[in-house]
Amino acid sequence: MVDGNRRLHGTWASRWTFILAATGSAVGLGNIWKFPYIAGENGGGAFVLIYLGCILLVGVPVMMAEVMLGRRGGMSPINTMNHLVREAGAHPLWRSIGWLGVVVGLLILSYYGVIAGWALNYVVEMASGSLQGATGKESAARFSALLADPQQLLLCQTAFMILTMGVVIGGVTRGLGVAARVMMPMLFVLLVALILYAVNTGDFAAGARFLFSFRYESLSWDGVLEALGHAFFSLSLGMGAIMAYGAYMPEGAPIGRTVVTIAFLDTLVALMAGMAIFPMVFATPGMAPDAGPSLMFQTLPVIFGNMPGGLFFGTLFFVLVTIAAWSSSISLIEPGVAWLIESLGFNRVSANLLLGTLCWLLGIGTVLSFNLWKDYTIAGNTFFDVMDFVTASVMLPLIGLLIALFAGWVMKRDQAKEALSDTSPLLLAIWHWLLRYVSPLAIGVIFVFGLYNKFA
Repeated sequence: MVDGNRRLHGTWASRWTFILAATGSAVGLGNIWKFPYIAGENGGGAFVLIYLGCILLVGVPVMMAEVMLGRRGGMSPINTMNHLVREAGAHPLWRSIGWLGVVVGLLILSYYGVIAGWALNYVVEMASGSLQGATGKESAARFSALLADPQQLLLCQTAFMILTMGVVIGGVTRGLGVAARVMMPMLFVLLVALILYAVNTGDFAAGARFLFSFRYESLSWDGVLEALGHAFFSLSLGMGAIMAYGAYMPEGAPIGRTVVTIAFLDTLVALMAGMAIFPMVFATPGMAPDAGPSLMFQTLPVIFGNMPGGLFFGTLFFVLVTIAAWSSSISLIEPGVAWLIESLGFNRVSANLLLGTLCWLLGIGTVLSFNLWKDYTIAGNTFFDVMDFVTASVMLPLIGLLIALFAGWVMKRDQAKEALSDTSPLLLAIWHWLLRYVSPLAIGVIFVFGLYNKFA
Protein backbone atom coordinates (compact mmCIF):
# COMPACT_ATOMS: atom_id res chain seq x y z
CA MET A 1 0.00 0.00 0.00
CA VAL A 2 2.73 2.48 1.00
CA ASP A 3 4.98 1.69 -1.97
CA GLY A 4 1.98 1.74 -4.28
CA ASN A 5 1.05 5.23 -3.17
CA ARG A 6 4.64 6.39 -3.59
CA ARG A 7 4.46 5.21 -7.19
CA LEU A 8 1.07 6.88 -7.52
CA HIS A 9 2.35 10.32 -6.46
CA GLY A 10 6.05 10.10 -7.30
CA THR A 11 9.02 11.30 -5.23
CA TRP A 12 11.12 14.44 -5.21
CA ALA A 13 13.85 14.35 -7.83
CA SER A 14 16.48 14.87 -5.12
CA ARG A 15 16.96 15.78 -1.48
CA TRP A 16 17.52 19.40 -2.51
CA THR A 17 14.22 19.48 -4.36
CA PHE A 18 12.54 18.45 -1.11
CA ILE A 19 14.51 21.11 0.79
CA LEU A 20 13.44 23.81 -1.68
CA ALA A 21 9.81 22.62 -1.66
CA ALA A 22 9.60 22.49 2.14
CA THR A 23 11.36 25.86 2.40
CA GLY A 24 8.80 27.21 -0.05
CA SER A 25 6.03 25.87 2.15
CA ALA A 26 7.57 27.53 5.21
CA VAL A 27 8.43 30.85 3.56
CA GLY A 28 5.34 33.01 3.28
CA LEU A 29 3.92 36.45 3.93
CA GLY A 30 4.95 36.29 7.59
CA ASN A 31 8.65 36.02 6.62
CA ILE A 32 8.46 39.14 4.49
CA TRP A 33 6.78 41.56 6.90
CA LYS A 34 6.09 39.98 10.30
CA PHE A 35 9.41 38.48 11.36
CA PRO A 36 11.58 41.54 10.56
CA TYR A 37 9.12 43.81 12.36
CA ILE A 38 8.77 41.73 15.53
CA ALA A 39 12.53 41.14 15.64
CA GLY A 40 13.26 44.86 15.43
CA GLU A 41 10.64 45.74 18.02
CA ASN A 42 11.75 43.08 20.52
CA GLY A 43 15.47 43.67 20.89
CA GLY A 44 16.86 43.01 17.41
CA GLY A 45 19.73 40.55 17.72
CA ALA A 46 18.56 39.49 21.18
CA PHE A 47 15.20 38.44 19.71
CA VAL A 48 16.88 36.70 16.77
CA LEU A 49 19.01 34.69 19.22
CA ILE A 50 15.95 33.67 21.26
CA TYR A 51 14.09 32.83 18.04
CA LEU A 52 16.91 30.58 16.81
CA GLY A 53 16.88 28.80 20.15
CA CYS A 54 13.13 28.24 19.83
CA ILE A 55 13.61 26.94 16.28
CA LEU A 56 16.19 24.40 17.49
CA LEU A 57 14.32 23.33 20.63
CA VAL A 58 10.74 23.30 19.30
CA GLY A 59 10.49 23.86 15.55
CA VAL A 60 13.16 21.42 14.36
CA PRO A 61 12.11 18.47 16.61
CA VAL A 62 8.43 18.76 15.59
CA MET A 63 9.33 19.24 11.93
CA MET A 64 11.59 16.17 12.06
CA ALA A 65 8.69 14.22 13.56
CA GLU A 66 6.28 15.39 10.86
CA VAL A 67 8.72 14.56 8.03
CA MET A 68 9.49 11.21 9.64
CA LEU A 69 5.80 10.32 9.91
CA GLY A 70 5.21 11.35 6.32
CA ARG A 71 8.10 9.33 4.90
CA ARG A 72 7.26 6.25 6.97
CA GLY A 73 3.62 6.40 5.87
CA GLY A 74 4.34 7.37 2.27
CA MET A 75 0.80 8.64 1.68
CA SER A 76 -1.42 11.66 2.24
CA PRO A 77 -1.50 12.78 5.90
CA ILE A 78 -4.92 11.13 6.38
CA ASN A 79 -3.84 7.71 5.08
CA THR A 80 -0.38 8.04 6.62
CA MET A 81 -1.88 8.46 10.08
CA ASN A 82 -4.38 5.64 9.47
CA HIS A 83 -1.44 3.37 8.62
CA LEU A 84 0.83 4.50 11.47
CA VAL A 85 -1.92 4.32 14.10
CA ARG A 86 -2.64 0.70 13.09
CA GLU A 87 1.09 -0.05 13.07
CA ALA A 88 1.49 1.35 16.60
CA GLY A 89 -1.67 -0.35 17.87
CA ALA A 90 -2.84 3.05 19.09
CA HIS A 91 -6.35 4.41 19.72
CA PRO A 92 -8.15 5.37 16.47
CA LEU A 93 -8.55 8.96 17.73
CA TRP A 94 -4.89 9.57 16.80
CA ARG A 95 -5.99 9.34 13.17
CA SER A 96 -7.49 12.80 13.63
CA ILE A 97 -3.99 14.26 13.19
CA GLY A 98 -4.20 13.57 9.45
CA TRP A 99 -7.74 14.84 9.03
CA LEU A 100 -7.15 17.99 11.07
CA GLY A 101 -3.97 18.79 9.11
CA VAL A 102 -5.75 18.53 5.76
CA VAL A 103 -8.75 20.56 6.93
CA VAL A 104 -6.71 23.36 8.53
CA GLY A 105 -4.54 23.64 5.41
CA LEU A 106 -7.61 24.19 3.24
CA LEU A 107 -9.14 26.64 5.73
CA ILE A 108 -5.92 28.67 5.79
CA LEU A 109 -5.70 28.61 1.98
CA SER A 110 -9.22 30.05 1.75
CA TYR A 111 -8.15 33.35 3.35
CA TYR A 112 -4.45 33.19 2.45
CA GLY A 113 -5.44 33.30 -1.21
CA VAL A 114 -7.32 36.55 -0.62
CA ILE A 115 -4.39 38.27 1.11
CA ALA A 116 -1.93 36.94 -1.48
CA GLY A 117 -4.24 38.44 -4.08
CA TRP A 118 -3.46 41.86 -2.61
CA ALA A 119 0.23 41.32 -3.44
CA LEU A 120 -0.71 40.24 -6.95
CA ASN A 121 -2.74 43.42 -7.32
CA TYR A 122 0.23 45.54 -6.22
CA VAL A 123 2.49 43.92 -8.82
CA VAL A 124 0.20 45.45 -11.43
CA GLU A 125 -0.13 48.76 -9.52
CA MET A 126 3.63 49.23 -9.24
CA ALA A 127 4.35 48.14 -12.81
CA SER A 128 1.70 50.47 -14.23
CA GLY A 129 3.33 53.53 -12.63
CA SER A 130 0.14 54.55 -10.85
CA LEU A 131 2.03 54.82 -7.55
CA GLN A 132 4.70 57.16 -8.89
CA GLY A 133 5.15 60.01 -6.40
CA ALA A 134 2.35 58.75 -4.14
CA THR A 135 1.99 60.40 -0.72
CA GLY A 136 1.19 58.50 2.46
CA LYS A 137 -2.40 59.72 2.34
CA GLU A 138 -2.80 58.68 -1.30
CA SER A 139 -1.28 55.24 -0.66
CA ALA A 140 -3.57 54.62 2.34
CA ALA A 141 -6.59 55.74 0.31
CA ARG A 142 -5.64 53.41 -2.56
CA PHE A 143 -5.29 50.43 -0.20
CA SER A 144 -8.60 51.27 1.49
CA ALA A 145 -10.24 51.49 -1.92
CA LEU A 146 -8.92 48.03 -2.78
CA LEU A 147 -10.34 46.52 0.42
CA ALA A 148 -13.67 48.26 -0.18
CA ASP A 149 -14.00 46.78 -3.69
CA PRO A 150 -15.25 43.16 -3.43
CA GLN A 151 -15.12 42.67 -7.21
CA GLN A 152 -11.43 43.60 -7.42
CA LEU A 153 -10.59 41.45 -4.40
CA LEU A 154 -12.49 38.55 -5.91
CA LEU A 155 -10.63 38.96 -9.22
CA CYS A 156 -7.24 38.95 -7.47
CA GLN A 157 -8.21 35.97 -5.29
CA THR A 158 -9.37 34.04 -8.36
CA ALA A 159 -6.15 34.76 -10.25
CA PHE A 160 -4.03 33.59 -7.30
CA MET A 161 -6.06 30.39 -6.82
CA ILE A 162 -5.66 29.59 -10.54
CA LEU A 163 -1.88 29.98 -10.14
CA THR A 164 -1.94 27.65 -7.13
CA MET A 165 -4.03 24.95 -8.79
CA GLY A 166 -1.99 25.20 -11.98
CA VAL A 167 1.17 24.09 -10.16
CA VAL A 168 -0.39 21.29 -8.10
CA ILE A 169 -2.13 19.81 -11.17
CA GLY A 170 1.35 19.09 -12.56
CA GLY A 171 2.04 16.56 -9.79
CA VAL A 172 5.04 16.01 -7.55
CA THR A 173 7.71 15.88 -10.26
CA ARG A 174 6.45 18.18 -13.02
CA GLY A 175 4.42 20.54 -10.82
CA LEU A 176 5.56 20.87 -7.20
CA GLY A 177 9.18 19.88 -7.89
CA VAL A 178 9.66 22.20 -10.88
CA ALA A 179 7.96 25.05 -9.01
CA ALA A 180 10.30 24.59 -6.04
CA ARG A 181 13.41 24.49 -8.23
CA VAL A 182 12.32 27.66 -10.05
CA MET A 183 10.55 29.74 -7.40
CA MET A 184 12.95 29.38 -4.49
CA PRO A 185 16.15 30.36 -6.38
CA MET A 186 14.15 33.21 -7.96
CA LEU A 187 13.05 34.34 -4.50
CA PHE A 188 16.66 34.48 -3.27
CA VAL A 189 17.81 36.30 -6.42
CA LEU A 190 15.06 38.91 -5.96
CA LEU A 191 15.97 39.34 -2.29
CA VAL A 192 19.64 39.91 -3.16
CA ALA A 193 18.64 42.45 -5.84
CA LEU A 194 16.42 44.31 -3.35
CA ILE A 195 19.16 44.30 -0.69
CA LEU A 196 21.65 45.77 -3.17
CA TYR A 197 19.06 48.42 -4.03
CA ALA A 198 18.58 49.13 -0.31
CA VAL A 199 22.37 49.50 0.12
CA ASN A 200 22.50 52.10 -2.65
CA THR A 201 19.35 54.08 -1.89
CA GLY A 202 18.49 53.48 1.79
CA ASP A 203 19.98 53.91 5.24
CA PHE A 204 21.53 50.45 5.46
CA ALA A 205 23.32 51.12 8.77
CA ALA A 206 20.07 52.16 10.49
CA GLY A 207 18.26 49.10 9.11
CA ALA A 208 21.03 46.79 10.33
CA ARG A 209 21.00 48.40 13.81
CA PHE A 210 17.23 48.00 14.07
CA LEU A 211 17.35 44.33 13.12
CA PHE A 212 20.62 43.06 14.60
CA SER A 213 21.84 45.23 17.50
CA PHE A 214 21.49 43.43 20.84
CA ARG A 215 18.98 45.50 22.81
CA TYR A 216 18.19 43.22 25.74
CA GLU A 217 16.19 45.95 27.47
CA SER A 218 13.65 45.80 24.61
CA LEU A 219 13.15 42.03 24.95
CA SER A 220 10.15 41.41 27.19
CA TRP A 221 8.52 38.15 28.27
CA ASP A 222 5.86 38.81 25.63
CA GLY A 223 8.67 39.09 23.09
CA VAL A 224 10.03 35.68 24.12
CA LEU A 225 6.56 34.16 23.74
CA GLU A 226 6.26 35.82 20.33
CA ALA A 227 9.59 34.29 19.30
CA LEU A 228 8.33 30.89 20.46
CA GLY A 229 5.07 31.22 18.56
CA HIS A 230 6.68 32.47 15.38
CA ALA A 231 9.28 29.67 15.49
CA PHE A 232 6.40 27.18 15.45
CA PHE A 233 4.22 28.84 12.82
CA SER A 234 7.05 29.88 10.50
CA LEU A 235 7.94 26.29 9.60
CA SER A 236 4.41 25.39 8.36
CA LEU A 237 3.97 22.83 11.13
CA GLY A 238 0.60 21.19 11.74
CA MET A 239 -0.86 22.03 8.32
CA GLY A 240 -0.39 18.62 6.75
CA ALA A 241 1.98 20.13 4.20
CA ILE A 242 5.27 18.94 5.72
CA MET A 243 3.86 15.45 6.34
CA ALA A 244 2.66 15.25 2.72
CA TYR A 245 6.00 16.53 1.40
CA GLY A 246 7.80 14.06 3.66
CA ALA A 247 5.87 11.24 1.97
CA TYR A 248 7.56 12.18 -1.31
CA MET A 249 11.04 12.35 0.25
CA PRO A 250 13.60 10.00 -1.34
CA GLU A 251 14.62 7.03 0.76
CA GLY A 252 18.01 7.49 2.36
CA ALA A 253 17.86 11.28 2.55
CA PRO A 254 18.93 12.30 6.08
CA ILE A 255 15.91 13.80 7.85
CA GLY A 256 17.79 15.63 10.62
CA ARG A 257 20.26 17.51 8.42
CA THR A 258 17.53 18.20 5.87
CA VAL A 259 15.19 19.77 8.43
CA VAL A 260 17.98 21.92 9.92
CA THR A 261 18.78 23.19 6.41
CA ILE A 262 15.12 24.08 5.84
CA ALA A 263 14.94 25.95 9.16
CA PHE A 264 18.13 27.83 8.30
CA LEU A 265 16.87 28.88 4.85
CA ASP A 266 13.49 29.93 6.26
CA THR A 267 15.18 32.17 8.85
CA LEU A 268 17.63 33.50 6.25
CA VAL A 269 14.77 34.64 4.03
CA ALA A 270 13.17 36.52 6.93
CA LEU A 271 16.42 38.30 7.83
CA MET A 272 17.17 39.13 4.19
CA ALA A 273 13.66 40.56 3.82
CA GLY A 274 14.32 42.81 6.80
CA MET A 275 17.57 44.06 5.28
CA ALA A 276 15.74 44.79 2.02
CA ILE A 277 12.88 46.68 3.68
CA PHE A 278 14.14 48.59 6.72
CA PRO A 279 17.01 50.58 5.12
CA MET A 280 14.45 52.14 2.77
CA VAL A 281 12.01 52.79 5.63
CA PHE A 282 14.67 54.59 7.70
CA ALA A 283 15.81 56.61 4.69
CA THR A 284 12.30 58.03 4.19
CA PRO A 285 11.22 60.79 6.62
CA GLY A 286 7.98 60.13 8.48
CA MET A 287 7.97 56.38 7.84
CA ALA A 288 7.81 53.98 10.81
CA PRO A 289 9.21 50.42 10.86
CA ASP A 290 6.45 49.22 13.21
CA ALA A 291 3.54 49.54 10.79
CA GLY A 292 2.84 45.79 10.63
CA PRO A 293 0.73 44.67 7.63
CA SER A 294 0.23 48.26 6.49
CA LEU A 295 4.03 48.50 6.11
CA MET A 296 3.75 46.28 3.04
CA PHE A 297 0.66 47.72 1.39
CA GLN A 298 0.75 51.38 2.45
CA THR A 299 4.24 52.43 3.56
CA LEU A 300 6.40 50.59 1.02
CA PRO A 301 4.42 51.77 -2.05
CA VAL A 302 5.11 55.36 -0.94
CA ILE A 303 8.81 54.63 -0.47
CA PHE A 304 9.19 52.86 -3.81
CA GLY A 305 7.07 55.48 -5.56
CA ASN A 306 9.41 58.28 -4.47
CA MET A 307 12.83 56.65 -4.93
CA PRO A 308 15.02 56.53 -8.06
CA GLY A 309 14.16 53.31 -9.92
CA GLY A 310 11.59 52.64 -7.24
CA LEU A 311 8.77 51.51 -9.51
CA PHE A 312 10.94 48.79 -11.04
CA PHE A 313 12.23 47.55 -7.68
CA GLY A 314 8.81 47.98 -6.11
CA THR A 315 7.40 45.69 -8.79
CA LEU A 316 10.18 43.19 -8.03
CA PHE A 317 9.32 43.38 -4.33
CA PHE A 318 5.67 42.49 -4.87
CA VAL A 319 6.67 39.74 -7.30
CA LEU A 320 8.83 38.42 -4.44
CA VAL A 321 5.89 38.58 -2.01
CA THR A 322 3.64 36.80 -4.52
CA ILE A 323 6.21 34.03 -5.05
CA ALA A 324 6.56 33.54 -1.29
CA ALA A 325 2.77 33.28 -0.93
CA TRP A 326 2.47 31.04 -4.01
CA SER A 327 5.08 28.56 -2.77
CA SER A 328 3.18 28.29 0.53
CA SER A 329 -0.27 27.97 -1.01
CA ILE A 330 0.61 24.97 -3.19
CA SER A 331 1.67 23.08 -0.07
CA LEU A 332 -1.67 23.83 1.62
CA ILE A 333 -3.83 22.20 -1.05
CA GLU A 334 -1.54 19.23 -1.85
CA PRO A 335 -2.41 17.07 1.24
CA GLY A 336 -6.12 17.12 0.37
CA VAL A 337 -5.43 16.49 -3.32
CA ALA A 338 -3.24 13.49 -2.43
CA TRP A 339 -6.03 11.97 -0.30
CA LEU A 340 -8.67 12.38 -3.01
CA ILE A 341 -6.36 10.64 -5.50
CA GLU A 342 -5.50 7.77 -3.13
CA SER A 343 -8.87 7.10 -1.56
CA LEU A 344 -11.60 8.29 -3.93
CA GLY A 345 -10.04 7.70 -7.34
CA PHE A 346 -9.80 11.35 -8.40
CA ASN A 347 -7.16 12.46 -10.87
CA ARG A 348 -5.04 15.54 -10.18
CA VAL A 349 -7.13 17.84 -12.35
CA SER A 350 -10.48 16.95 -10.80
CA ALA A 351 -9.07 16.89 -7.24
CA ASN A 352 -7.58 20.37 -7.66
CA LEU A 353 -10.72 21.76 -9.23
CA LEU A 354 -12.86 20.43 -6.38
CA LEU A 355 -10.67 21.61 -3.49
CA GLY A 356 -9.61 24.82 -5.21
CA THR A 357 -13.25 25.72 -5.84
CA LEU A 358 -14.21 24.94 -2.22
CA CYS A 359 -11.37 27.15 -0.92
CA TRP A 360 -12.34 29.88 -3.38
CA LEU A 361 -15.98 29.79 -2.26
CA LEU A 362 -15.01 29.88 1.42
CA GLY A 363 -12.60 32.71 0.65
CA ILE A 364 -15.50 34.88 -0.48
CA GLY A 365 -16.34 35.23 3.22
CA THR A 366 -12.89 36.76 3.78
CA VAL A 367 -13.30 39.03 0.74
CA LEU A 368 -16.59 40.35 2.13
CA SER A 369 -15.15 40.75 5.64
CA PHE A 370 -13.35 43.88 4.47
CA ASN A 371 -16.38 45.54 2.88
CA LEU A 372 -20.00 44.33 2.67
CA TRP A 373 -19.81 42.10 5.77
CA LYS A 374 -17.45 44.21 7.90
CA ASP A 375 -20.27 45.24 10.25
CA TYR A 376 -21.49 41.64 10.69
CA THR A 377 -19.34 40.40 13.55
CA ILE A 378 -19.21 37.77 16.28
CA ALA A 379 -18.07 39.41 19.53
CA GLY A 380 -16.49 42.12 17.41
CA ASN A 381 -14.76 39.65 15.06
CA THR A 382 -15.36 39.51 11.32
CA PHE A 383 -15.56 36.25 9.37
CA PHE A 384 -11.86 36.64 8.51
CA ASP A 385 -10.93 37.28 12.17
CA VAL A 386 -12.76 34.12 13.26
CA MET A 387 -11.09 32.01 10.54
CA ASP A 388 -7.65 33.36 11.42
CA PHE A 389 -8.14 32.76 15.15
CA VAL A 390 -9.58 29.24 14.82
CA THR A 391 -6.78 28.07 12.50
CA ALA A 392 -3.72 29.91 13.84
CA SER A 393 -4.48 30.03 17.56
CA VAL A 394 -6.47 26.82 18.08
CA MET A 395 -6.04 24.20 15.36
CA LEU A 396 -2.35 24.58 14.48
CA PRO A 397 -1.03 24.40 18.08
CA LEU A 398 -3.41 21.51 18.78
CA ILE A 399 -2.19 19.52 15.75
CA GLY A 400 1.45 20.30 16.56
CA LEU A 401 0.91 19.06 20.11
CA LEU A 402 -0.71 15.85 18.87
CA ILE A 403 2.17 15.22 16.44
CA ALA A 404 4.73 15.66 19.22
CA LEU A 405 2.80 13.37 21.57
CA PHE A 406 2.20 10.69 18.93
CA ALA A 407 5.80 10.59 17.67
CA GLY A 408 7.28 10.96 21.16
CA TRP A 409 5.00 8.78 23.29
CA VAL A 410 2.67 6.65 21.18
CA MET A 411 4.78 5.54 18.22
CA LYS A 412 7.11 2.69 19.12
CA ARG A 413 10.62 3.98 19.66
CA ASP A 414 12.10 1.29 17.41
CA GLN A 415 9.91 2.53 14.54
CA ALA A 416 11.12 6.10 15.00
CA LYS A 417 14.70 4.88 15.33
CA GLU A 418 14.35 2.93 12.09
CA ALA A 419 12.92 5.97 10.27
CA LEU A 420 15.78 8.13 11.59
CA SER A 421 18.50 5.53 11.12
CA ASP A 422 20.78 8.15 9.54
CA THR A 423 20.85 10.12 12.81
CA SER A 424 23.55 9.48 15.41
CA PRO A 425 22.38 7.76 18.63
CA LEU A 426 23.20 10.86 20.71
CA LEU A 427 21.26 13.25 18.46
CA LEU A 428 18.41 10.75 18.24
CA ALA A 429 18.21 10.61 22.03
CA ILE A 430 18.24 14.44 22.25
CA TRP A 431 15.52 14.68 19.57
CA HIS A 432 13.34 12.14 21.36
CA TRP A 433 13.73 13.91 24.72
CA LEU A 434 12.91 17.32 23.23
CA LEU A 435 9.90 15.89 21.42
CA ARG A 436 8.54 14.21 24.54
CA TYR A 437 9.06 16.95 27.09
CA VAL A 438 10.14 20.34 25.70
CA SER A 439 8.03 20.56 22.54
CA PRO A 440 4.66 19.67 24.14
CA LEU A 441 5.26 22.14 26.96
CA ALA A 442 6.29 24.91 24.56
CA ILE A 443 3.34 24.29 22.22
CA GLY A 444 1.03 24.31 25.24
CA VAL A 445 2.40 27.75 26.14
CA ILE A 446 1.78 28.95 22.55
CA PHE A 447 -1.79 27.65 22.75
CA VAL A 448 -2.56 29.30 26.10
CA PHE A 449 -0.82 32.54 25.06
CA GLY A 450 -2.92 32.69 21.88
CA LEU A 451 -6.16 32.23 23.80
CA TYR A 452 -5.10 34.76 26.44
CA ASN A 453 -4.31 37.40 23.81
CA LYS A 454 -7.72 36.86 22.25
CA PHE A 455 -9.89 36.89 25.33
CA ALA A 456 -7.94 38.85 27.96
